[in-house]
Amino acid sequence: MVPVRIRRSARARNYRLTLDSSRGELRLSLPVLASLRKALGWAQGHEAWVRDQMACAPAILRLADGATLPLEGVETVIRWDQAAPRRVTRTADSLVVGGPCDAVGPRVLRWLKAEALRVLESETRTLATRHGLHVASVGIGDPRTRWGSCATSGAIRYNWRLILCPPDVRYATVAHEVAHLVHMDHSPAFHAAHERLLGADPRPARIWLKTHGARLHGILA
Repeated sequence: MVPVRIRRSARARNYRLTLDSSRGELRLSLPVLASLRKALGWAQGHEAWVRDQMACAPAILRLADGATLPLEGVETVIRWDQAAPRRVTRTADSLVVGGPCDAVGPRVLRWLKAEALRVLESETRTLATRHGLHVASVGIGDPRTRWGSCATSGAIRYNWRLILCPPDVRYATVAHEVAHLVHMDHSPAFHAAHERLLGADPRPARIWLKTHGARLHGILA
């Protein structure tokens, strides 16, 4: 059984079924005045498609005691110790956290986001300052389709999951967004600026994200 989230939309003209593998649920979109009964019947007719999609979906990893996640490219184990402090402590290959066992996931997730913001803001501002560029602000979020964005105001936002990537992959994304402070497009001039700021070919980092990105999006509290 897979839960189905119903979404009525004024823009929808037909039924649309998608699988959100990170949440383990189906999303059924339908026009505002459409029959829900008929829409569900239509969705049931796509059972074979759903099974195929689920078979191809990345595995979900819950942040809990004993779980292993990549942290800056290093496989890191979450270790819960009731006697340890509630704050997360990082060692060479583990994250140690105390407090209630059922709060381990949310607590580790908060730590990961805070660490992502700290590292990404430092790297972004350092790189921009080195090249005489102005960054208005640095923030994080969890978008599904992008690893970073840069507004014309100079506000840069990143996907917090970049803290899970190897440092060179993360830094290539930082250089990408800082390059947008020079060129707000993806023209040849932008790509030249990206490579100049990075000091290396950014293509291996893009390939890494395409190859491993689904695993990172499957990590949940």
